[in-house]
Amino acid sequence: MTDLPRTQHIAASGLIAAIGISIAYISFTQEPADAFIFPRLIASVFAVLAVWTFVKAVLGRTKVGNGISGVALRRMLPGLGVAIVYIYWAAKALGFYTATGAAFFVLLSLYDPAPHSDIKSWLKRILITAGFMAVMYGLFAQLLNVFTPREIFF
Repeated sequence: MTDLPRTQHIAASGLIAAIGISIAYISFTQEPADAFIFPRLIASVFAVLAVWTFVKAVLGRTKVGNGISGVALRRMLPGLGVAIVYIYWAAKALGFYTATGAAFFVLLSLYDPAPHSDIKSWLKRILITAGFMAVMYGLFAQLLNVFTPREIFF
């Protein structure tokens, strides 16, 4: 039972490394190449760091804590569900900015400890989401000129 955190760390870091490598592969095989310069850079760094973490976990050179408890995992499941819907459907079907705004607002609403019965908390969530989306748009569309999925809105 004492090896559970190390085993859990190896499994998690291995899964993340596999995802990182697959994202890097996808970003390097897409056309037009100019549209994927920024994603290629980020995906490459992500993949290298993920593989490095996995190798350290396999060699036993990582500091592991107590692992993820069942309570913590249950608390993460709604956010994981939102992420899966966002990645596999919403970003393409609704457009990057619309889907990102909706996903951010839902995640903020799920995990914000402020009461859902208070109007001020909803106004705060809306303002935070609008600010986040303004930063995202300014960063991706204006500063970096990154290609984003486009469909219904933007």
